[in-house]
Amino acid sequence: MTKYSFLDDYSEGCHPHILEAMITSNFDQEKAYGQDTHSLQAKAKIKAHLKNNAASIFFVASGTLANLIIIASLLRPHEAVIAPSRGHIAGPEAGAIEALGHKILTVESPDGKLTPDQIEGVLQNHAHVPHMVKPRLIYVSNATETGRIYSKAELKALSAFCQENALLFMLDGARLGSALASHDNDVTLADLSDLTDIFWLGGTKAGALIGEAIIINNWELAEEFEIHIKQRGGLLAKSRLLGLQFNILFENDLFFEAAKFANSQAQKLSKAFLEKGYTLLSPTQANQVFPIVPNTLVARLEKDFDFYIWQSREEDQSVLRLVTAWATDPTQVEAFIQAL
Repeated sequence: MTKYSFLDDYSEGCHPHILEAMITSNFDQEKAYGQDTHSLQAKAKIKAHLKNNAASIFFVASGTLANLIIIASLLRPHEAVIAPSRGHIAGPEAGAIEALGHKILTVESPDGKLTPDQIEGVLQNHAHVPHMVKPRLIYVSNATETGRIYSKAELKALSAFCQENALLFMLDGARLGSALASHDNDVTLADLSDLTDIFWLGGTKAGALIGEAIIINNWELAEEFEIHIKQRGGLLAKSRLLGLQFNILFENDLFFEAAKFANSQAQKLSKAFLEKGYTLLSPTQANQVFPIVPNTLVARLEKDFDFYIWQSREEDQSVLRLVTAWATDPTQVEAFIQAL
């Protein structure tokens, strides 16, 4: 019997509305390299949410590609990135940023967040010019790798600190849909456009087949950005594939509704673990659940379900990571709960 997967939020293909639009428009002739009607319409819809017509928007195929293109374009050879130790660029991207020649200065952070005080410590430790790399870019993700979200006040504090210290502020939005749809969230896309220099919207984990939208709020950083995309192999001839998906995602707020559904399934799982007397590594705010359970239960659950062992603990316990998605089957969520 095939196991049901809670490993990630990209096991399925794409939302049926996107697939239907792909089929319907398949034989339409479109301009290449981002000049197609779908991309132009998608950018207009996103800008309406940003409340910033001056923002520049670029579509690329993957999150790692978004991160490395952004960082390659923003930093000079001697400049470095400050990131949480669990930040995606610091681990699961195979050293992509280091391969560019830029050092990642990591900060230990149990919840995956950064604070101005933490960043200040890194700046002080790298003030011995010219013998050390120069911190220049602050990297955060929302939601974080541990499923936590930033409040508007936290982002405001980071933004103000960056401005005071001539730092660039970047936000990785692989799961930004789930963060914005969280019951704890008080941040909007317009806020992000105002508070960050650059961020990106994750489409792959929000119902797209592939695709992320890079949003540059600082016009100076956007100058000739397409050249960086081209040099890194990210400028698709058939860019309609990416533009069409975001056009559909931002039609009738599908992007937010899909994320809201994913979050609701995560909340069901989270509630069930708590009701059974188990604890969580961190509160469930988006679409990731991190329960701490005995290994005897892990062995039983693994018979029918796939999930990650996030951490192994003493006393025969493990921290699991369960991820829900726009396409998560509610009946499988119930089956998982019944197996607890």
